Amino acid sequence: MKKKDVKFQKRGQDSITVREFFQLFPDDDTCLAHVFKNRFGDGHACPKCERSAKWYRIQAERAFSCQWCGHHIHPTVGTPFEASHTPLQLWFYAIYLFTTSRHGVSAKELERQLGVTYKTAWRMGHEIRKHMADVDGDRILENIVEIDETVIGGRVAGGLPGCGEPNKTLLFGMMERDGDIITEVVSDAKRETLLPHIESNVASDATIHTDEHRSYRILKTRGFKHETVKHGAREYARGEIHVNGIESFWKIFKDSVRSTHMHVSRKHLKKYAKEFEFRHNNRHIPKEMFPRLVSEFLAVQPSPSAQAS
Repeated sequence: MKKKDVKFQKRGQDSITVREFFQLFPDDDTCLAHVFKNRFGDGHACPKCERSAKWYRIQAERAFSCQWCGHHIHPTVGTPFEASHTPLQLWFYAIYLFTTSRHGVSAKELERQLGVTYKTAWRMGHEIRKHMADVDGDRILENIVEIDETVIGGRVAGGLPGCGEPNKTLLFGMMERDGDIITEVVSDAKRETLLPHIESNVASDATIHTDEHRSYRILKTRGFKHETVKHGAREYARGEIHVNGIESFWKIFKDSVRSTHMHVSRKHLKKYAKEFEFRHNNRHIPKEMFPRLVSEFLAVQPSPSAQAS
């Protein structure tokens, strides 16, 4: 079978249209060939006979066969589509919906759009969110970094939530000024909880802007340049010193959760935060969001045992 070579057009900064989507991926075979090519490439050396081979589609399963020894490769192993009987085109279209929405996609919306059960739609959404986090990857924030924490699920009287507050979770964020953001679900706002995240993700010569929360007082002793705004005294900016960027992110995230999902549990909050993190970090290249998510997968060869049908 001749595999169609998918080429994404990069005109403009907008996302691809629905019409363009179905032109690029008209059926499951095209989707599977796209996954295979992006994971293994043309002329991939067979892990069994170790010869550069042409690979032929096996119609009975999501697999390709080596021209020399007949060894099978299952390209969806190690991807969100592994062990799923849902058509690949529906998976790709669900990913497309995630990249063309500013406020996220609910399981009910996936159920309506894809014609699948709610259980299937719910699982697909969470697998896509995990994949968005994997593709977004890790980074070191530099220059000016805004740091803040917020409560998801309601405001706790007297301050930030502790571990025992029901339905309330603390979300911690670090945002490079006009750049990327990193979010983490944390158990509390104590300095011994927050500091390891900061030291792992912020460059040592960066300037950190925070509010007056006492956990951040230790930053200067760790070598960081640290500037503070006093929200308790109604000081929200002092020249270029502020945390307005990350607070805007919190507002978008909370408004989107309320309007799209109504409620997000503590157990799954990290996945939803990483979804919005991916969108924020790719906001200047919206047309590349969808190509990245359907093209960037594990680069390693799955083990023969993992490839078994």
